[in-house]
Amino acid sequence: MIEEKDVYGKVLYEDDNHKYIWLGTENKYRKGVIQTMQYLIIDNGRGTLLDPGGVHLFSRVVASVSRFISIDKIDTIFFSHQDPDVSSGIALWLGVTKAKVYISSLWTRFLPHFGIVDTSRVLPIEDKGGTLRLSSGTELQFVPSHFMHSPGQFSLYDPRSKILFTGDIGAAVFGEGQETLFIDDFKQNIHLIEGFHVRYMNSNAVVKKWCSIVRALNPEMIAPQHGGIYRGKAVQDFLGWLSELRCGADRLNEYFGS
Repeated sequence: MIEEKDVYGKVLYEDDNHKYIWLGTENKYRKGVIQTMQYLIIDNGRGTLLDPGGVHLFSRVVASVSRFISIDKIDTIFFSHQDPDVSSGIALWLGVTKAKVYISSLWTRFLPHFGIVDTSRVLPIEDKGGTLRLSSGTELQFVPSHFMHSPGQFSLYDPRSKILFTGDIGAAVFGEGQETLFIDDFKQNIHLIEGFHVRYMNSNAVVKKWCSIVRALNPEMIAPQHGGIYRGKAVQDFLGWLSELRCGADRLNEYFGS
C-alpha cells in the first residue's frame, strides 16, 4: 500500500543540488481509469517534469510540484510518447511555464491537437536519441524505446540518480487497495504487467534490444508511468523476464484467430 504521507510525493534521490521526485498519486481509486505517475527532477533549483499527464490531472500535479519547486522554475517538460494520459495537458503547462517540451519527432505535429497555438517551444527528439544537459553538468539521456508501445517512444535516464523513467514500459495496473510505490519482489508483480506487455509491446526482437541498452546503463531504479517503481533485484528480474517475452507480432495467430 502507498502510505498516506507519500500520497503527495516522495524524494527518490537527493544530493546537494539534485533531486529526483515521485509526484504522488490520486488519493482516490477510480475504477476504469488508469492511474498515472509523474516525476520531477530538480537540478540547481530548476525543474524538469516527466510525463505530466492529462487535463484532468493538471491541478493535482501543479499542487504536487509546488511542494518542491515554484512552477515558474520548470524549464523542461519531457514526454515519453504521445498518448493523452501522458501529454494532453500540454497546453495548460505551456501556459503556466516557459518550459521547452521534448518529444519524439514523430509526434510534434500531433501535439497541436491538444490545443497548442505556439509550437516554437516543442523540440523534436530524433530517433537515435541524444542528451539534455542540465545546469549542474548532468546529462539526461533520451533512450530510444521505439515500438514499446509507441513507434516513437523514449525512456529518460538520469545518470546522477541512476533512475530510468520508462513511460509505459514496466507498467502495472493495480486493483483497489493494491497500490504500492516500490516493487522489490518482481515475481509477485508479473500477473499485473503480463497482459499489457504481451499485447502492447511490438515483438521480442524489440524488447530484447531495449533490454540490452538498459543493462548497459545499469539503473538502480526503473520508474514507469503506471504501477510501481522497480528497485534492487527487481530491476534485473524485470529485464530478464521482458527480454524473453513473446509479445505483439510474435503472437499474431492469437489476435487474428488463425
